[in-house]
Amino acid sequence: MLNVLNREEAVSLIKEKTAFLIPAAEKADIREACGRVISENIVSPENVPSFDRTTVDGYAVIAADTFGAGDSIPAQLEITGEILMGKNACFTLKRGQCAKISTGGMLPHGADAAVMVEHTDSDGGLCLIYKSVAPGENITRAGDDIAVGETVLKKGTVISPEHTGVLAALGITEVNVYKKPVIAVISTGDEIVAGNPEPGQIRDVNTFLLSAASKALGCDVIEYGAVSDKKEEIENAVKDCVEKADAVIISGGSSAGARDMTVDIINTLGEAYFHGIAMKPGKPTIFGMVKGKPVFGLPGHPLAAYFVFRLIVAEFIKSILSIPPGKPAGSGILTENIPSNHGREEFLCIRLNDKNEIVPLHTKSGIISVLSSAQGFIRIPRNTEGLNKGTVMEIYGL
Repeated sequence: MLNVLNREEAVSLIKEKTAFLIPAAEKADIREACGRVISENIVSPENVPSFDRTTVDGYAVIAADTFGAGDSIPAQLEITGEILMGKNACFTLKRGQCAKISTGGMLPHGADAAVMVEHTDSDGGLCLIYKSVAPGENITRAGDDIAVGETVLKKGTVISPEHTGVLAALGITEVNVYKKPVIAVISTGDEIVAGNPEPGQIRDVNTFLLSAASKALGCDVIEYGAVSDKKEEIENAVKDCVEKADAVIISGGSSAGARDMTVDIINTLGEAYFHGIAMKPGKPTIFGMVKGKPVFGLPGHPLAAYFVFRLIVAEFIKSILSIPPGKPAGSGILTENIPSNHGREEFLCIRLNDKNEIVPLHTKSGIISVLSSAQGFIRIPRNTEGLNKGTVMEIYGL
C-alpha cells in the first residue's frame, strides 16, 4: 500500500531528513567558478569605482562656476591642465579653473561636475562654457557602483559570467564555493540496455537524462548504468553507490506492481519514508535514507522521471547548497480547456504561440520528445475540476 504525501509534504520531509548534508567548502579560481555555488556572502573590500571620474569627454569643473552660463554669456574658466586616461589627477581645482578630461578620467580634487566638450570652446588658456551643470552632473562618485562593505553576492548564488565580472572588478580572484555533491544514477529494468536494443528492449534514456539534469545543478555524477530487475543486482548497486556518492537516484522499480523491489531494498539497507506523491506524472516516487545518504526511487518513464527530478530531487540539491527556491518564469493565458480530476497535482508541458498564449502539450509519461519541444510547464492544483480556456496561468521553466 502506498504511503502517499502531497508534494509540499514530500519536499519538507526530505529537507528535514537531509538538513545535515551540507557540503564542505573549497576555494575556486573565478576562471573556473561558473556554475559553482557560493558558500558564504561576498562583501566588497573596496569601492567601485575607486575614485571619482567623469562619464563624458570635456572639462572637469566646479559646478558653481558654470551657473548662469548660456550661448550669449558663456562662463570663462582657466584651463589648468589635462588629465590623461589612467593617470592620477594629483592637483586641486580652484574656483575659476577647469581641466580637460576624457571619459573615465579621474576628477581632480575640488571638481564636482563635468561639462561635455560639445558645450564648450577653448581659446588659448581659456575654456568658454555655454551650458551650466549641476553638482554631480556627468560624473560617477567613488562607490556609486559598489560600495565598500556592500554584500555583492549572497550565499547560495550560482556563479554566472556576469558575477565573474563583478568579482574581477573587486580584485577577487578566488571564492569559497560548496564542493560539488556527487549523485549516483541507477537505471533498472530487464528491458533497459546501454547499446542498441533488440526487439522488446529500449535504450537507457534515464541515465543520460538524470545525469545531465544533475550536472546542470552543479553536481558530479556517477553513472552506474542499467541493471536488471533482480533484487540482488539492484541491492548491490545501491550498496555500491551509497559508499561512493552523496545521494542515489534509482529510476524504474518504483511502480505499485508485484515486481516493485526498491522500497524493500531501501528498508533492508536503511529506512524508506514514503512511497507515493500525489502528483502527475510521478505518483510512485520513493524516498528513503541508507547509511545517512538519501535514496530516491523515480518512475521509469523518462518524462515522469524528469518531472520528479525537477520538482523533488532538485529541491533537495538546492536545499543543501542554500540555493533559493525557483520562481515562475512568467505567465500566460490558456488557449484551450484542460480537463483535470485526478486527485493529484498535475504538471503539464506547454509551449507559447506567437501571441504569448499557453498551448498545452498533451502527452504520456513514456514520451520523451515533448521535453525538447516544450518551453516550460504549468501547474494544475490538486482536486481542480479542470481549467477553462482564458485562465491566466503561471509558467515554470523546465
